[in-house]
Amino acid sequence: MPQLNPTPWLPIFVLTWTILLTIVPPKVLAHTLPNDPTAQSAETPKTDPWDWSCP
Repeated sequence: MPQLNPTPWLPIFVLTWTILLTIVPPKVLAHTLPNDPTAQSAETPKTDPWDWSCP
């Protein structure tokens, strides 16, 4: 059965993962978030809290 022979696909698999793990993370980590979540954490919420009690 040819699919059990690791010679053709194992080097391609290892090479692909090596490329993905060396090139992609720096590109992804280079992006900046448009809204900084830490800048808004000190502000108070501008909406009233919900009250689910029955009238």
